[in-house]
Amino acid sequence: MPEFDRRLFMKRAGLASATAFLTALTKPSWSRNLQAALHDAESLSPAELATEEDFWYYIQQAFTVSPSLINLNNGGVSPAPKTVQDAMKRYYDLANEAPSYYMWRVMDQGREPLRANLARMAGCDKEEIAMNRNTSEGLDTIIFGLPLKKGDEVVVCKQDYNHVCFSWKQRELRDGIKINWVDLKLPSEDENYLVKQYVDAFTPRTKVVNITHIINWNGQILPVRRIADEARKRGIEVIVDGAHSFAHFDFKIPDLGADYFATSLHKWMYAPIGSGMLYVRKEKIKHIYPLFGTDKPQDDNIRKFENLGTRPFYIEQAIGKAVEFNDMIGLERKAKRLHYLKNYWMAQVKDLPKVQLSTSLKPEWGCAIGMVAVEGKQLAEFDAFLFNNYKIHTTTINWEGVSGVRVTPNIYTTTKQLDILVEGITAFAKS
Repeated sequence: MPEFDRRLFMKRAGLASATAFLTALTKPSWSRNLQAALHDAESLSPAELATEEDFWYYIQQAFTVSPSLINLNNGGVSPAPKTVQDAMKRYYDLANEAPSYYMWRVMDQGREPLRANLARMAGCDKEEIAMNRNTSEGLDTIIFGLPLKKGDEVVVCKQDYNHVCFSWKQRELRDGIKINWVDLKLPSEDENYLVKQYVDAFTPRTKVVNITHIINWNGQILPVRRIADEARKRGIEVIVDGAHSFAHFDFKIPDLGADYFATSLHKWMYAPIGSGMLYVRKEKIKHIYPLFGTDKPQDDNIRKFENLGTRPFYIEQAIGKAVEFNDMIGLERKAKRLHYLKNYWMAQVKDLPKVQLSTSLKPEWGCAIGMVAVEGKQLAEFDAFLFNNYKIHTTTINWEGVSGVRVTPNIYTTTKQLDILVEGITAFAKS
């Protein structure tokens, strides 16, 4: 290396070291503590780390959750960590300096790197990933974009998300397709039973099957791959509702055997509220009409599904920080912790008189989401009791045979908070 270049290199290296040092000094204490905790956790397996309360205390500090209530309704929408919140606010401020310039000429350039990062997490080609606002929008893109005709049949489960059922019913009403309904008895740990319900609903006229990866009402995980394999044997296309599975536990989308997969990134991904992702198998893209009009609706470019008009670029670009946050923790560690938290409270109440659980404690059949009811008691009364007496926020569910109070902790939830939940359930069951 010439002498001038060497001096320049050393000068730059010195500046980089100084910058790193100053950055370390200016980091908030929670960030420095989290970094140290992650370093210390390297020697522990995900299963061992799941029970280490000190480590997860530092994860909790990355969030700005309210100290005035215990939020156990993370299944609806999750709070974002500070880094994601700050990024969204920063991008919003930048956009408002000159919106048409910074949104369309600056921030829009960040979509392709973001697409690549999401594809890496999903385990697929970046040309199969589109960004939108939520699972419903992604699923509607497929439901209303599929070239189905009168007399074609689709298989849908009564326990699917209500908006999905509504969309299929609208397609049935408008186009004369026929829905063959699956009605599951949940919870279930019988894989053969679950698969058989779908297979029995298939007919020679079935074109599509809609499968929910993890049922939002009670957290039931379905054997998607086995159902998909049976569908593909019969030439049936597979739509997977991954609203609650993506970034909740570790899997790759192609391993599910899905042709189409939609998810909300503001749930278990911890991205800003109003962000979602759609996966379409490459060879299927050209056959799906986009939900919003475009000049080439039969193109095979995944970007045709992103033609939303003016969009909140500041939300979209902050998704990148959510990707980094999940990478930092690791999906296997995260899944083990979430499953541990669900089982922590369920194991303590499952044998109480009159207490009824509607979620499996086994990891292959459930993760973070749990459901509980008390025999002879109204759900609204149960929900109100927990909030009024313990400031615990949950939600009630009563949909197609699935009924109870849904309890959904998250990685910032502590076991001390779940001890309060157990106390509340116990008191209500005895009242």
